Order: sequence, then structure tokens, then C-alpha cells
Amino acid sequence: MYYVVTGAAGFIGSNIVAGLNTRGIRDIIAVDNLTRGDKFRNLIDCEIADYIDKNDFLELVSSGELDGAVQAVFHEGACSDTMEHNGQYMMSNNYRYSAVLLDFCLEQEIPYLYASSAAVYGGSRVFSESREFEAPLNVYGYSKFLFDQIVRRRLDNARSQVVGFRYFNVYGPREQHKGRMASVAFHHFNQFVESGKVKLFEGSDGYGDGGQLRDFVFVDDVVKVNLWFLDHPEISGIYNLGTGRAQPFNDVAVATVNASRAARGEAALLLGEMVDRGLIEYVPFPDALRGKYQSYTQADLGRLREVGYDAAFANVAEGVSRYCASLMKG
Repeated sequence: MYYVVTGAAGFIGSNIVAGLNTRGIRDIIAVDNLTRGDKFRNLIDCEIADYIDKNDFLELVSSGELDGAVQAVFHEGACSDTMEHNGQYMMSNNYRYSAVLLDFCLEQEIPYLYASSAAVYGGSRVFSESREFEAPLNVYGYSKFLFDQIVRRRLDNARSQVVGFRYFNVYGPREQHKGRMASVAFHHFNQFVESGKVKLFEGSDGYGDGGQLRDFVFVDDVVKVNLWFLDHPEISGIYNLGTGRAQPFNDVAVATVNASRAARGEAALLLGEMVDRGLIEYVPFPDALRGKYQSYTQADLGRLREVGYDAAFANVAEGVSRYCASLMKG
């Protein structure tokens, strides 16, 4: 019996593969699209049973060749580019593909754990898993939102586990292939290595310089939540997956600079000291982002805690420090 991970060469998918490996699980089918071939690096230190292209995999599912051969599906594969405007592609890749895998898992009565997104909330100021707070601002968010609605309609009759995770701002190892879509922490680290400073936006939307707030969640915690639900197949539903703690971009920059300084044997600095020394620089907020930028996100973890997940989440100082240490190792 195989565990299937789609998007297995991507950021969260490859971390889930690595997390399964730590449990001694190697019978893993890695599904992805390696048109961007450099993503293979995310799987070099992982053990898998097979790699299947995402289109070939869907054909195997539809033909029945995998019937009775799959233990569980972690569906992480998607186009996550919020600037992608091709709605036909986005809906085919994110929505329709997810729906076919949902049908397969329900028919086979196996766990289906899939990636939703906090993008379903759009410009909302309330981040709770309830329809009235959901209003996506782009076709990426809509593709995730629509699939969540399908899941909600089918949960009552499902005889196996279906869990959607609304990921907030995930950061951590194995995201280097994402380019401009990589996390703030990744970009801050590279800015500091290349120029000796981190650049943040000046104040906007009522927030001070670098003071916009996001729920930044370390990828190790994302993996832990996924595997916890795998261990609890009796629990289904749609859940926010963040820390429940909004922190300013300033915190990410400070953690990045101090991690880099610590590696050189230099003392930690406070935000004001970094600004005074030119280690953090504030740049004008882009006009193109005004009215389209999320200045605040914070996951409501009420439902996640209610079903029994009680582990703590790393804060920015903890997670970014660990992340920067891995980046410095190369």
C-alpha cells in the first residue's frame, strides 16, 4: 500500500515526504510536474517508491489501476501563484484535479488530506472557517474556495477522512524553487546575504513602517499537523493552519538579521539598532499594491484546538532562526 503525495517536489509536499520518511514510511508515490526540473533537489534526501507525472497519475486514477493500492493521499499540488490570471488553467489545475482525487479517495475509503489556503478569506478581517468570512480576491483563492465548498457538501456522506488545511504564510526549507512566490523569510535572508540589509515596506493601511501583520507558520509545524490528522482518521473538516499569532514583518527581518549575526559570532540587536545601522531599510509602499494587499492575517485556531490538536507552534524568532541555520548550511 502506497502513500501518495502530490506536489511532492514542491515546498510543503517535499517536507511531508520527509516527514513520512522520519516515521519509516518509504512506500511513497511522489506526484508532480517537473517541467521546472530544479525542483528535484527537494527530494534528494528523501526516500520514495516511485515518481509519476501529475497527468499520468490522473490517468492511472481514472483507469482504476491504483484501486486498492493507496493508503492515503496528501494533495499538496497546485498552482499557488496569486498573480496567475489564466482562470481556465487555474480551475483545471487546482479545482478539477482536486475534485477527481476527492472522488477517488471517497470511493476507495482512504484519507484525503489536501491543501486549501487562507486566500479564501480575501480582504476579510475575520479568519474563521465559516462561509460568511470567505471572499477570495483572485482566481487562485477562488479555486481553493470553490473546492472547499464541494468538500463541505460531501462531508456528511463521506465514509472516510477528508481534511482541508487553510495554510497561512508558510516558510521554511525546500522553498528555494518558488522564486518571487517564496516566503518573506527566504527573501529577507537572501537580501541580507547579498546587500547587508533587509528592505521592508514603509507604513500603510494604518500600520507603521514594517508593521503590517501576518500569521507566519513554520513548515515543520505544518507537517506535524498533517501527520497528526493522519493518525486521527476519524476527524474530518476544514481547518486553519497558522500559528494563531499575527506578527509584524519587522519581526521576520529582526530574526533574519540576528540569525545571520549569530552565525558570525556577533551580538543580537534590537529593531531600532538595526534601523540606525542601516541593516533594515524601509522603502515606499508600491502604488500598485494599494487596496490589494493583506495588511493583517491571523488564523483562528478554535476548530483545530477543539478537535484535539494541542501542540505549540513556533513563533517567528524560533522558526526563522532554525530556517536561516538551514539556509546557511546550503
